[in-house]
Order: sequence, then structure tokens, then C-alpha cells
Amino acid sequence: MNKYQVTESIELKKIETKEVISKAKKKLKKLRKDLSELQDKMYAEGKYAALICLQGMDTSGKDSLIREVFKDVNARGVEVYSFKVPTELELNHDFLWRHYIALPPRGIIGVFNRTHYENVLVTRVHPEYILSENIPATNSVDQINEVFYHKRMEAINAFESNLVDNGTIVLKFFLNLSKEEQKNRLLRRLRLKQKNWKFSPADLKERKLWDKYQFCYQDLLNRTSTKKAPWFVIPADDKATARYLVADIIFETLNQYNFKEPELPEKYKIELDNYKNQLENE
Repeated sequence: MNKYQVTESIELKKIETKEVISKAKKKLKKLRKDLSELQDKMYAEGKYAALICLQGMDTSGKDSLIREVFKDVNARGVEVYSFKVPTELELNHDFLWRHYIALPPRGIIGVFNRTHYENVLVTRVHPEYILSENIPATNSVDQINEVFYHKRMEAINAFESNLVDNGTIVLKFFLNLSKEEQKNRLLRRLRLKQKNWKFSPADLKERKLWDKYQFCYQDLLNRTSTKKAPWFVIPADDKATARYLVADIIFETLNQYNFKEPELPEKYKIELDNYKNQLENE
């Protein structure tokens, strides 16, 4: 069993946020070529889709991880969605609707940069956000309690179970960053002029809520890591290691499906020499 997979109740404060794998960059370079070849077969076979879910505190490295892990994969085979504040249209549907319509089709790896779990994370830290969903019989923050969020988690489990039953391979990664490393990365954004654009005062406001976010993450990890759609807690203080670990888990999981390119129909096979001659004699 993968040591990063959540298979029993965990306490985040007891899990290391830093691990350094020797030559992680070099290993990733080779691995992403293997991942590219594997995805080509997955695309050609067209039986399965993959949904990669990435969650983590601000500065945990989600954007750069996506760039580095999927750098060599054919662009037609990867779709990345970054979910922001819900639009008016999205708020006029149930909380999972915008995630349904962004799901990858068979043959494609879909990457959710922030995911449907924001609905039991950010809204749990800021329950006032729920009111904008205009849910029947929910008129005040006082009505938004633990039962409310746990029911949403049950809905998410059902959502993911249905995806898996219909051919989508679901892998979920929590990039486990330390508070000290987040501080260092925020300071880097302030010190380096070319990184200033990434900084927002809101980052500091949310940082003050660190403990509450950690509690919410721990709860959702324990309640929504299933055999069908497992969570992996990835040490994220060292970016090179985190990228390699995520790529390795994705590759090892997808490789178990033994994707195969479809064979040419027999009626075409017997005519291959004829087709070659036609082209060569043009």
C-alpha cells in the first residue's frame, strides 16, 4: 500500500511536510516521458478517463506541479481546470454542477486545480459564502453546521463513486505544506519583483486562519478517502520531491490498467501493402 495514501484516520500535525528524494528532478524527467507514452495509449484506447484533484494551502505549489508533471504529455490528452469563485450561473445550480461539466472525457487526463472540495473547505472556514448559493431553508450562517458539511461530503463520495463506476480513475492529492515554508514562499513573492504579481494581502488574511484550514482538511481527508477515490498526503515543502511523488503515483496507478491501442481491422490489415503502393506510386 502506498505510504502516502489515506487508508485510516490521520492527524495532519503528525505527518511530515518535508521529504527530499535524491535526484527527484532527474527522476521526474524520465517519468514524465513514460507518463506521456502511457497517456497516448490511454487516448487511443478511449475506455477510461482520469481525474487528478489537487488541493493545498496557498503557495503549496499546485500550478508549478501541473506544469512540471504534465510537461511532456500531448496537449490533446490533458485538460486543466482552475476553479475560482463561483459565477452567477454556477451559483444557480447545485454545488457540484460546475465540476460535472468540467469532467474529462474518456481518453483524457483531467486536472482540477482546486476542486469540488472547496465546497467543504473554504465555505467551512467562511460559512457566509454558502448564503450566496441561495439554498432553500438555509437563510443564516447559524443553520450551516457540521451536519451540513458532512452531508456534502457524503454527496461528494457518491459523486466520485459514480465517476469511477463509469470509467473515470480518480486520484486526489493534498500538498501538505508547513506554515513556516508558506511564510518563506510568501516572502519570496514580496522580495522578488518578478513574483510580486502573485502576492495578495488576502494571503495574509487567510494565513491567520491556518489552524482552521488544517482542521477542515483533516476532516475531509478522513471522511472522503475511499478505495475508489483515494487521497494521498504529499509532503510539499520540497517542490521537486512533491512533483515526483505525484507523477509516480499517477503513473503507477494508470499503468495498472494496461491500456492498449486498438488494432487495425483485419480487412484493412490485408490491404496494407496495397495502401503503401498507392502512396509510393503517386
